[in-house]
Amino acid sequence: MKQYKIGYTTGVFDLFHVGHLNILKKAKEQCDALIVGVSTDELVMEYKKKLPAINHKDRMEIVEGIKYVDYVVPQTNQDKFMAWEELQFDVLFHGDDWKGSTLFNELESQFNLVGVDIVYFPYTKNVSSTLVKERIRL
Repeated sequence: MKQYKIGYTTGVFDLFHVGHLNILKKAKEQCDALIVGVSTDELVMEYKKKLPAINHKDRMEIVEGIKYVDYVVPQTNQDKFMAWEELQFDVLFHGDDWKGSTLFNELESQFNLVGVDIVYFPYTKNVSSTLVKERIRL
């Protein structure tokens, strides 16, 4: 039996690579059902100030095709507590680059009140969609 019933993670998942796969695999190892929020093009533009190389519909379809993923939903905002109110997950999986930030310290406090854990995963070193795009330009 796995530690959690329902897990949730989010991402842009642009130019899907092994780092994305590692996060989804590690998350699924800890929960019976994994819900993945894929950031909409509008959300990515809002906080990254650029559009993904692959459109939202296609990124959703790619993530949906990964065997570790049970459900895919659009991520239309970055409010993880609002996502919990809708999806009722037991655990949020997230990259460790946000651990200890003011935003995630507050989120941990909110989630503690409703019994939701946050599990942080280290990013796969030397792999990112930005690096992939840079290599393509060479």
